[in-house]
Amino acid sequence: MEVIPDSVESQCALLRPQRQTVVLVTTPWFSPIIWDGTFDSAILDTPFRNTTIGLTVFAIRNPNYIVFLKLFLETADKYFIVGHKVNYYVFTDLPTEVLHILLQEGWQVVDLEVCNYPCWQGVSMHYMEMISNFSKKCFLNEVDYLVCLDADMMLSDHLGVEILFSLFGTLHPGFYVADHQAFTYERCSLSQARIPRDEGDFYYAGGFFGGSVLEVHRLTKACHQAMMVDHANHIEAEWHDKSHLNKYLLCHKPTKVLSPEHLWGDRMLCRPPFLRKL
Repeated sequence: MEVIPDSVESQCALLRPQRQTVVLVTTPWFSPIIWDGTFDSAILDTPFRNTTIGLTVFAIRNPNYIVFLKLFLETADKYFIVGHKVNYYVFTDLPTEVLHILLQEGWQVVDLEVCNYPCWQGVSMHYMEMISNFSKKCFLNEVDYLVCLDADMMLSDHLGVEILFSLFGTLHPGFYVADHQAFTYERCSLSQARIPRDEGDFYYAGGFFGGSVLEVHRLTKACHQAMMVDHANHIEAEWHDKSHLNKYLLCHKPTKVLSPEHLWGDRMLCRPPFLRKL
């Protein structure tokens, strides 16, 4: 996956790839960290044979993510969990423009109309709410797992069922080798997203998370409620929904963690040679 620009515990298991690079493959609470080469796709595919996966993406006017939608869907159609039933859910406040793109390409996509917010901060504040509401309203009855991605991404290699589990997050490419004290967690003592400097496991990216629909509903509902408490107290976490996501995943440990390979942007970060580009 590529983004289009606009003290690790010693007891944890380690993997040494061919280039002798050491990477962490389990968390301190023994959940797997998924790197290329740490799984067998053929074995994993079988239990997911009758599974339906929902893929959500926001194509909205502020910021203008409509321009990314066609490339996102083209690459998702080519690489995302191929061979399994996937429902694409596009959240948009520009249904006519989205419909034009979908009809032009012939994709089978569910268009979910949402409110128009005048600035990106408004979208960020209600992002989790929208996923939570639609999870309860329809996703619970339509899919088994939900994968939430940002539209300003493109897939460049196959992404399979190895990412699926009850709750997963993705290591942020900019912080995966940093000490937790360097993470840009929310530090305001009054915010619901606050994480003290002596706490923290990993820093998760906001643009790639998911799990079972029930777990995603719990996550997004809790994050939105926390954001509303902050809003009522005239507080805004520095990194908005991402700050609240990191707080939730600190308190509710994910059962699987995806490596930064899954969210690497070569145009922004120099990719180490051992990282596969997804």
